[in-house]
Amino acid sequence: MRDLKPWLDLIFKRPGRLVVGGFLILATLLSGIGLLAVSGWFITETALVGLLLAAGVAATINLYVPGGAIRFFAVSRTVFRYMERVYNHDTVLRLLTDIRVALFKRLSRASRVRRGELSGAQWLSRLTTDVDALDTLYLRLIAPTALAGLVTLLVMVLAAVLFDIGTALLVGLLLVIALVIATAGVYLRTWRLAARQSDRQEDLRTAVIEHIEGFPELTAAGRTGKHAAWLMRQAHQVTAEQARADTRVGWHLAGSHLFVNLSAVLALWAGFALFQSGSVSGPVLVLLPIALLGLAEVYAMLPDAFCKLGATVASAARLNRDCREDDQNAAPGASELPPGKALLAEDVAVKHEGYAPLFTHFNLGIEDGEHIGILGHSGSGKSSLADVLAGLMPTAQGNLARRECVYLTQKTVLFEDTLRANLLLGSPEASDTQLWSILEQMELAERFATEPDRLDTWLGSAGSRLSGGEARRVALARVLLNPAPLVILDEPFTGLDAETRGRISKRMETLLEGKTVVSLAHGSDALPDTDRVIYLSG
Repeated sequence: MRDLKPWLDLIFKRPGRLVVGGFLILATLLSGIGLLAVSGWFITETALVGLLLAAGVAATINLYVPGGAIRFFAVSRTVFRYMERVYNHDTVLRLLTDIRVALFKRLSRASRVRRGELSGAQWLSRLTTDVDALDTLYLRLIAPTALAGLVTLLVMVLAAVLFDIGTALLVGLLLVIALVIATAGVYLRTWRLAARQSDRQEDLRTAVIEHIEGFPELTAAGRTGKHAAWLMRQAHQVTAEQARADTRVGWHLAGSHLFVNLSAVLALWAGFALFQSGSVSGPVLVLLPIALLGLAEVYAMLPDAFCKLGATVASAARLNRDCREDDQNAAPGASELPPGKALLAEDVAVKHEGYAPLFTHFNLGIEDGEHIGILGHSGSGKSSLADVLAGLMPTAQGNLARRECVYLTQKTVLFEDTLRANLLLGSPEASDTQLWSILEQMELAERFATEPDRLDTWLGSAGSRLSGGEARRVALARVLLNPAPLVILDEPFTGLDAETRGRISKRMETLLEGKTVVSLAHGSDALPDTDRVIYLSG
């Protein structure tokens, strides 16, 4: 259960919304129980008065108070149900936002090696199924359980007021047993099964996605039918285990309802003795047992939620394990830098897991404000070295210390969002004037000034509405907006013709003045202005 703690802490950062949402659920439950109880009281009172009148005994009944109460509870139940659904679903969407933002912050600080440990299908499972298991934790588990306990306590108080303390304690004992059966009992019987089921569902989901992705290869190898049959067997195992879990939930639900019904019978039996002694009237005698039967609706939602708790804990454990941050990403060793140094690499080895080292005994010292270039042919390890210098890839050996940096990767990455949103990733506080200024430097201002939405122009999926050169300049503009003192540029002018590259490179001298710059490229003509150049061989 410790795996849930960071996500519960995130959920409880919105206490106001949780309290209001819980109140709306409570109001809905109490309205439903009140409607049943008052209806039972009214029907009983009407029947007794009818019998008295039939026997020739004068009797009266107040139709307005119970009738008004029934209408009130019927309307309030509908209104509170609607308000609860709207408000709590809005809360769940806000919690989903909080969870996803926290998750992506973790992932942004994790190394590329860490992110590469899982396949695309597995990451899809993390970001959808596992997140979904957490975002409804409050609405499916926390609120219903807390409110079931509160409503149980209120019914015990009602039993003490209408009947006596002894009856209230006996009823309370039966209700507590029913609550334990519906919650802790279900969890203890199903948590291992649910956790195993969660893992198997992920494996099956991953296998199905890989089957679709590899369908041409499977077809070419003549293995499509056999692989599909294997998937069906895996699906059958998942379904069989789900049926086992559902069976256990059904038995616990039946046991919980049994004790609720026993509490109603006990209340009826105790109330009948009080009725005979004249302590309570017939309608009051019926009111409590019917209110107790209304608790069945409250308890009914708990077994399924606690059956899924094991899977939720498993999802939280996977997210904690696979999305943890790497300490090295926060400017590694910045406090250990000698005065005047922006980056210092000592005896560094660069190596991908399972492959021979790209570099060994690599040493590099860069002064504050110095601009250096690193040249090497394709496959020489420039991008891997840039990943190490930026902190996206751990060093295989040696020490690396650097100041806070901003990194333009070799691959142009733009998000399916507006131009403004993509630029503000570099400097969230940048004004429109600053955005237009940097676009002017990148020779893009005229391009977007003619667009109807200007800075709010939608760039499309991965910047699909832009040419390769335009997309590269937007990514470069985003990096140049960032105030980080160390700038790492991997092939900054990809997709630009020589004339455009020359003009932008000249402007970058002013934009990068006072910053430390590390530029990597295939040739010297693809580098901005540098103080010295390092050549990679291999």
